[in-house]
Amino acid sequence: MTKPPENVLELPLEQRAEMALKAAVEKVIVEHARQGLPIYIWREGKVVEMSLEELRERSANLHAD
Repeated sequence: MTKPPENVLELPLEQRAEMALKAAVEKVIVEHARQGLPIYIWREGKVVEMSLEELRERSANLHAD
């Protein structure tokens, strides 16, 4: 998972909010992949279910960072 920089409290609120949102999304992806639950995303103008394979791949990439 992504770690915030040491000076996180010195960053503008908007930047900290974006970082928090990204961290929350990472956590959801990892947890859904672990539990085998689907995630629905917006892709090419439609709501689609992300395949479990794609979800696990993204989860593995998040753990590799």
